[in-house]
Amino acid sequence: MFTGIVTDIGELTAVMPGGQKGDRRFAIRTKHNLVAVPIGASIACSGCCLTVIEKGPDWFAIEASGETLAKTHLGDWQKGHRLNLELSLNLGDELGGHLVYGHVDGVGRIASMTPEGGSVRFVFEAPGDLARFIAAKGSIAVDGISLTVNEVEGNRFHVNIISHTQAVTTLGTARPGQRVNLEVDMLARYVQ
Repeated sequence: MFTGIVTDIGELTAVMPGGQKGDRRFAIRTKHNLVAVPIGASIACSGCCLTVIEKGPDWFAIEASGETLAKTHLGDWQKGHRLNLELSLNLGDELGGHLVYGHVDGVGRIASMTPEGGSVRFVFEAPGDLARFIAAKGSIAVDGISLTVNEVEGNRFHVNIISHTQAVTTLGTARPGQRVNLEVDMLARYVQ
């Protein structure tokens, strides 16, 4: 379980075939101290809860199944790709964002980005079957980032991204048309 508060921007250093046909293995460079991260631990990688299968002093490896590659934008990842990282939540940690499970519900895209005061207003387009779970002033995880929805128009939703969030997540280098992993708020899902 995670909070959607990104703690590092990692970089893919290698993309290899996985252990089974259709799977893929990724090596990711990080600034996190991996000494305390055991093999088998979960790390959110741009919103996907993935298992550490190997590690070094400044990198770790994960494997994504064909199912994960098909249901997320991990299948697009190439060497050099930057991704949002968050280590799993420990009991007693601050819940600065909202409860994020790392179970991506679907892939959306950035429809537009418009400067607005000191922030940038992002308009995201969600798959139609997820739109009913997105509510104004509700929470959503976009590429693993806990965000508050400003408004909803059909299958599009608006979020203002402040300069700090741009600086510490991959949204700082995002572009319109880019695909993003979406995880709707679990409370909204159960209310629906």
